[in-house]
Amino acid sequence: EAVPYEKEKLYENIRELYNELLIALDDGDYALAEELGIEAYLENFEYLEPDIEKVDAEHLYALELDMREELRKMIKFKESPTAIRTFLEESILPDLAYAQDLVTKADKSLLQSKMDRELKEMGDATDDQKSGVRGEIDFIRDTLQLLLVQYQDGQYPEAYTSARTAYLDSYEFVEIPLRAIDPDFTLEVEFQFAELRSLIKQQADFEEIKEVTIAIKRNMDESERLVSGTGTLAPAIAFTSSFAIIFREGLESVLILGAIITYLEASRNTKYKKYLYYGVVAAFGATAVTWIIAAYIIEISGANRELIEAIAALSATAILFYVSFWVLNKIEHKKWMEFVKAKVWQATTTGSVMVFVGLAFFTVYREGFETVLFYQAMAGFAKYMEVYVALGFVAGMVSLLVIFYVMRKLGKRLPLRALFGLTMGVGAYLSIAFLGNAIRELQVIELMPYTGMIGIIPRLDINLAAMTGIYPTLETVIGQIILLGIYLAAASYVLVLRPKRENKIAEMRKSRKVAE
Repeated sequence: EAVPYEKEKLYENIRELYNELLIALDDGDYALAEELGIEAYLENFEYLEPDIEKVDAEHLYALELDMREELRKMIKFKESPTAIRTFLEESILPDLAYAQDLVTKADKSLLQSKMDRELKEMGDATDDQKSGVRGEIDFIRDTLQLLLVQYQDGQYPEAYTSARTAYLDSYEFVEIPLRAIDPDFTLEVEFQFAELRSLIKQQADFEEIKEVTIAIKRNMDESERLVSGTGTLAPAIAFTSSFAIIFREGLESVLILGAIITYLEASRNTKYKKYLYYGVVAAFGATAVTWIIAAYIIEISGANRELIEAIAALSATAILFYVSFWVLNKIEHKKWMEFVKAKVWQATTTGSVMVFVGLAFFTVYREGFETVLFYQAMAGFAKYMEVYVALGFVAGMVSLLVIFYVMRKLGKRLPLRALFGLTMGVGAYLSIAFLGNAIRELQVIELMPYTGMIGIIPRLDINLAAMTGIYPTLETVIGQIILLGIYLAAASYVLVLRPKRENKIAEMRKSRKVAE
């Protein structure tokens, strides 16, 4: 347990600090009195809270409120030393003694156990609490950012004040709804803040300060998720995005394989069909292995997890960007069929069985590899929404099977232009979302600058922000706007300007022929 002193010593420290506080008040030094009061609470009482909460949670909350807020308020407004002394001697100190007595007499097994009380479900908080938590966490993030600048500039007292402010004036209010949902996690974050203050006092290496700060930032997201819950819109986006990924990736494979099988049947080369299926099965196996390897790499990444997730998101963005432009050039059915026929012709001219296995394998595995990358990128941002991601995947697979059946059994032609146009739009949306998340992850680990724009850019709920990549920072906004602009320009050219130019050229040629 990360506690600097024995428990009894902590109670003694608190009483000594309060005695010094009263002396400072008698001397008229309210600033020193406030510092002593904060030290009594922050550097001593905080470590006693878990045991007191296990024996009498209500008593803890009342005592905590008196020490953290009421006493500080009296000192801040410079009430008379007599009034403050009375409050200490008749309220705080007797309550502290009562808490110490409760803990001393409590059964050791009770103190060593986890809290035996009914906890609230994730997201079981009022709208005001959820809104308040978002505001406090935004303040904490900005304060931690300031702290790093101060510490790097050698302003150690200022950095310590920032660390103390982030916890005492903000996270303490996050704890109120959070503790009722996950007290163990709440305690973990308390100790992280305590470790940060301790390292600053020791003037530790900047990298150590940064590492703890990054861990706290990560847990700010988790704190907001636990208090806010997933809501309804974010899971809906998770489902839709998951469906779109597998549908977009699988559609090309279904169309290519369907076209190949149709060609083989028309040319009476059906003996090669089974080798196509062998290739498909092998591709599914290779995709599963790729997923396991990717998941393992992320699992063991530890402190570099944010960097790995950022790289995955950037890679997904790049591939979606490329694929979307490829789709733009395949929208016309005629061009698409020319592409397919070229593939089939290459396989049939060789006549080799392995060519068909390889063709099917690489057709499916190429999409499978991209699918693994996209889902791993999404998994890092869709926390607590995994069920909706899985449902979207299943729905997408079912849709692909239906399309394959319609093509093969019913001989229906698909509206490829509409399908590819839709997948292009979805791919553009996902790449913009992935880019926003990647930039944000790089900001968390201090590899990119952080310029807050709260009040200018909408501050979305953490889950909704993760599914859209929209965060109130200048860097994420600029990155997403640039990428969106490229997509709009490209789409305008391919869908509007180029067809107009081609029609104009066709009309000119037609006019020349008439003239001749």
